[in-house]
Amino acid sequence: MNLVIAQAPSLREGLIQTAVVVAVFAVAWLILNRVGHRLIDRMVERAAAEGGVHGDERAQRIKTLWQVGRMFILILLGVALALVLLDVWGVPIAPFLAVGSIIGVAIGFGAQDLVKDIIAGLFIIAEDQYGIDDIVKIGGVSGKVEAIRLRTTVLRDLDGNVHHVPNGQVTVASNLTQVYSQVVVDLGVSYETNVDHAIEVVTDEATRFARDPEWEAAFLDPPEMLGVDRFDDSAIVIRVVFKVHPAFRWSSRREFLRRAKNRFDVEGISIPYPHLELIDRTPRPEDEAREGRPEQA
Repeated sequence: MNLVIAQAPSLREGLIQTAVVVAVFAVAWLILNRVGHRLIDRMVERAAAEGGVHGDERAQRIKTLWQVGRMFILILLGVALALVLLDVWGVPIAPFLAVGSIIGVAIGFGAQDLVKDIIAGLFIIAEDQYGIDDIVKIGGVSGKVEAIRLRTTVLRDLDGNVHHVPNGQVTVASNLTQVYSQVVVDLGVSYETNVDHAIEVVTDEATRFARDPEWEAAFLDPPEMLGVDRFDDSAIVIRVVFKVHPAFRWSSRREFLRRAKNRFDVEGISIPYPHLELIDRTPRPEDEAREGRPEQA
């Protein structure tokens, strides 16, 4: 049986060929990356030109798909570069492929969580569960999606902390900014307040807020007054709901609470708050003197 052994090049030839191959792959990566960026930018611009919530949602999804696709291209180029370099130096590739297959099977059994994370990440993107810049709750943490990688989703919370959540652990994904956001505002008034009057005041202020030129772009529908929601220990709770653009989910709530407080002050509507009453049981001198006097008949 004849064995065919690849002839290794000289050191100088090998270095030259290696430099050429690396340069070719680097140029290929730069070209693919640049062309991909241009295509994605055009697609994002077209999606943004559509306007509205759907246009923004489509633009976010395009960015997310490009991030994952870019990572796949980089991995494929890296594997191809390694195989070509082995061939340049006369190293037989077949044994590596055979050993790689065996190692792949072994790793497959030991790295089930890794495979699970990767597959889950692909489904997250394919099903558009969430995308870049969305505000989500996953894996017990919440924050803004900064990246969706092959294995993890990267979140940054309001405090600036970065969380890496394995995609396989995302059993429930709560997207707080997909298509639209619904802001529920509960306002408590005292039991001495005329409820009908309070509802009229809140409704009027919510309508004014939605018609304000600086805020009308945030609203997708007129405010909805739900009325009395519940009786708390010290307050009657009135609930109003806003349907707004996702970008205004929190800012619209804060602004309306400010307006509601100022309007309540004007209308004389009190907002109850907890009170603490302190009782001083220390005996006073006059009380002691009174207790020491004999009772008069």
